[in-house]
Amino acid sequence: MKAGFRTSAQAAVARAVHDHPGMTRAEAAAEIGIPSGFAAETVARLVAAELIAESPAPATGRRGRPTTVLGAHPDGPLVAAAAIGQETWQVAAVELGGAMTAATVRAHDGDQDRVLGAVAAALERIRDQFGARVRAAAVAVPGTVAGSRLVLAPGLSWHGVDLSGLWPHYEPGSEFAVGNDATLAGVAESRRTPGFGSGTMLYLHLADGVGGAVIEAGRAVTGATGAAGEFGHMPFGEPGRRCRCGATGCWNTSIDDPALARFLPGDTSGGGLRHVLASARAGDPGALSAIHAVARSIGRGAAGLVNGMDPHLVVVGGLGPELLRLAEDEITAAYHDGLMAFRVMPPPPIAAARLGPDGPLLGAADEAFSKLLTDEGLQGWAAREQGNLRR
Repeated sequence: MKAGFRTSAQAAVARAVHDHPGMTRAEAAAEIGIPSGFAAETVARLVAAELIAESPAPATGRRGRPTTVLGAHPDGPLVAAAAIGQETWQVAAVELGGAMTAATVRAHDGDQDRVLGAVAAALERIRDQFGARVRAAAVAVPGTVAGSRLVLAPGLSWHGVDLSGLWPHYEPGSEFAVGNDATLAGVAESRRTPGFGSGTMLYLHLADGVGGAVIEAGRAVTGATGAAGEFGHMPFGEPGRRCRCGATGCWNTSIDDPALARFLPGDTSGGGLRHVLASARAGDPGALSAIHAVARSIGRGAAGLVNGMDPHLVVVGGLGPELLRLAEDEITAAYHDGLMAFRVMPPPPIAAARLGPDGPLLGAADEAFSKLLTDEGLQGWAAREQGNLRR
């Protein structure tokens, strides 16, 4: 690594390239507000540092000087990211810009020790494969998080779990972050999906409950303790029903197994919303009735949140896109009925998330990169090449 880091400018350019891989030098300069000459110098330093790469842009057939675009360096920094869901876990190495490699997805039975042991082993394999290129790790989990601790994951019946053991701190500068899966998926959608990154986005993540986030300019509004976005525990459900969180009347009680079972007499599978969606796709009338009820609940709840939070856009992820495909009319009708009159023409649109099951993992990776693409993070990358951080 060559000396002379101007880390503030370099961190800003690296962050811009991470958020917009394939941008040109001129676009990077405009994005962070620096002169084009200084941008060219900064990009050259980042290329020399093996942080980003500059390559020819795809041919357009137009005359003029060939353009180059900026992206991840083939030997650049990586993060090891994991996402633990209700039924599966996923681990991958993620490079600058969000491309994944060495990805692993496995089903699990919910046993805490087995799941955490398998995820830790998969993260360790990433570290062994890529060595000191792996600068951080991050994990998305389906529950309330405080620091590196999973406070409560009702769907898994996990509580009070210290997750720091998933990523032993091998050396100084090896960062670790934990976040709620729905919040992180919302952040990833806002940054990685064209058109989702402007203004305020309300993200709703449907799984065995309703999570999500309010995203402002690519950042989640996390609240006083970092637990904002637990929309499923707002009192949008039946007032007398007790939720697994301990409160009564939570929104989650309108889409949980007992709520769905009322439409499915004789079905004791307890497979949750995913199972009912599959049955509805196959034409089962009871499942279709259940899905329509869930859709009306989601529409009403979304309207209440829009009335209170005034977003530009509502995005539904997790199982939400499938619910939209099967019951868009029911969601839309309930949504419009619940909106304040002045919002109806036109209301904030409801759109399907586009990252699919990779959303939480990519959001976790973004959280890790936010710790790396700083002055200190770039200095740590420089020290690694000088041998100070090698094992």
